[in-house]
Amino acid sequence: AEVSSVSTSSIKNNKDEELEASKKRKIASETSTITESSTPSPSSSCTEYCHKVGEPDSETEKLAQMTAACQTILKCIGEDPDREGLLKTPERWAKALLFMTSGYSLGPEQVINDAVFSADSHKEIVVVKNIDIHSMCEHHMLPFTGVIHVGYIPNGKIIGLSKIARIADVFSRRLQVQERLTREIVDALEEAIQPMGVGVVIESSHFCMVMRGVQKVG
Repeated sequence: AEVSSVSTSSIKNNKDEELEASKKRKIASETSTITESSTPSPSSSCTEYCHKVGEPDSETEKLAQMTAACQTILKCIGEDPDREGLLKTPERWAKALLFMTSGYSLGPEQVINDAVFSADSHKEIVVVKNIDIHSMCEHHMLPFTGVIHVGYIPNGKIIGLSKIARIADVFSRRLQVQERLTREIVDALEEAIQPMGVGVVIESSHFCMVMRGVQKVG
């Protein structure tokens, strides 16, 4: 209310300019106090993340932070990160995880390049079967692996067969659930070649079910 009154007030007392000036100084002082007190201190309210949004750290900085985090994890599970067999494990783990989530830095258009071709005469279904995929469950960060089968009916365009496998890699190298992974591959193909129809089937084994929980293959 005080800030609003400052912005809308324009009354001048011609009989007592000094009193009016004094009032304005007082209001300005109060407004400044309110603004300063309502602005959170960066040091008290900000949380430290691996990197700032829109300003990714360098690979070296990421590796250093992830390596330190892995050393903490090893201690928490009762291991000694300084013993011979584990000395280089945190750095290896960090590099492996960055590779297994490298899909975040890629989009389907980057792997497709110009491998879309005109094919007005081809109307039969195109099927690519048994493409290996390896991804990580976003709920437990454990792997799920399997195969993907893709079929589409061209509508004047076809895509290089190897690009279908590359599209699958882009989305599988992220933290995923199988249902979303299936949908994202479908959407990428629809955007790239606008087919008459496209279908994707994924068969996989989830280690969050095999190694823990229900402990069944599926």
